[in-house]
Amino acid sequence: MRSSADRHRRRPRVALHRQVQRLLLLGVRLDDPPAPPDPVPPPRLAPVIAAVAADHRRFDARAVTYGDRYRSGFWSIYLLSAVAVLCAVLPLALGWDSRLGLAYPLARVFAYAEVAVIATVIAIYALGQRRDWQGQWLAARTTAELTWYLPLVAPLIDFDAHPEEMNWYVQVFDLAQAEGGEVAGLCAKIRDTAQRALHGAWQDAPFVAAYAHWAIGVLENQRHYHHHVAQREKALMHRVHRINATLFGLTAAGALTHLVVHTVWLSLLTTFFPALGASLHGALAQSEAYRLSSTSESLAADLADAIATIRAALDPIAPLTTAPRVRQTIADALGLVLEEHEDWHMLVRPHHLPLA
Repeated sequence: MRSSADRHRRRPRVALHRQVQRLLLLGVRLDDPPAPPDPVPPPRLAPVIAAVAADHRRFDARAVTYGDRYRSGFWSIYLLSAVAVLCAVLPLALGWDSRLGLAYPLARVFAYAEVAVIATVIAIYALGQRRDWQGQWLAARTTAELTWYLPLVAPLIDFDAHPEEMNWYVQVFDLAQAEGGEVAGLCAKIRDTAQRALHGAWQDAPFVAAYAHWAIGVLENQRHYHHHVAQREKALMHRVHRINATLFGLTAAGALTHLVVHTVWLSLLTTFFPALGASLHGALAQSEAYRLSSTSESLAADLADAIATIRAALDPIAPLTTAPRVRQTIADALGLVLEEHEDWHMLVRPHHLPLA
């Protein structure tokens, strides 16, 4: 689940993990439909949106920063591990390992390079653990997502029913993940603004219709995003599996050729290619590409059903007569999105930077 601001951000520097994935997906055309237009919120909600905008940008920027560090970290660790293997066997292939050879001193360059690569792997691992890149990313992403949806949740709040409960997500969805912290503080900060803006809103026919159409637009953007994620992760899996199959085939061919032709270059091939394949497979497994693909595909279908349900609930001629149904269907649809985010959180949480 990602906000519109996150999806459309153009960052001047592309993180390493994004660069690697772009390289792996060269030539792949994703089957993505055109992006839906940005949804237009009801005028009543403009003060609420403005009240959370700065906080959302701050939380979102923090989530992107730590997400890039964490994901680039584990891709670096896996790929550098393969590079370390290459540094170890390349002097053998070049014939620089003999003490009698003129190039023997150059073999030390590769030895130093191997040590430097291994030291870099350890440094990335230690830094990521000490500064908790993963934990910071998960916390900031959760806060950013919950902040992004606050204006959409605000009309669902009965401000008089539970005045002691400041956290809107706990009040409407009983979302344990949102308890305490910055989201509750933000709910408390904008409570009066939202209450004034939404006073009598559900008795206002234009608001009910505009709110329903806005919710549909937000969910359409989410559906498009998750369809894209499913397509991208599926394509990434297929490409990495194809590369690994090629590397395995070349390794098998090299091993068989080695029975007839004895050359150190074949040893290089049968050592480095499996290491590279294992690194790519490990990074792909760490990124949970398969489960992200399947869950995003499932959520995209569920969101399409939720959108259809909201449309069916709204009477365009007399929206006030269907206001309770509209309110409930929007709450149910948001519950789907929040449930997906909790599932994503539980999916990623067990992983940490691997010391490959």
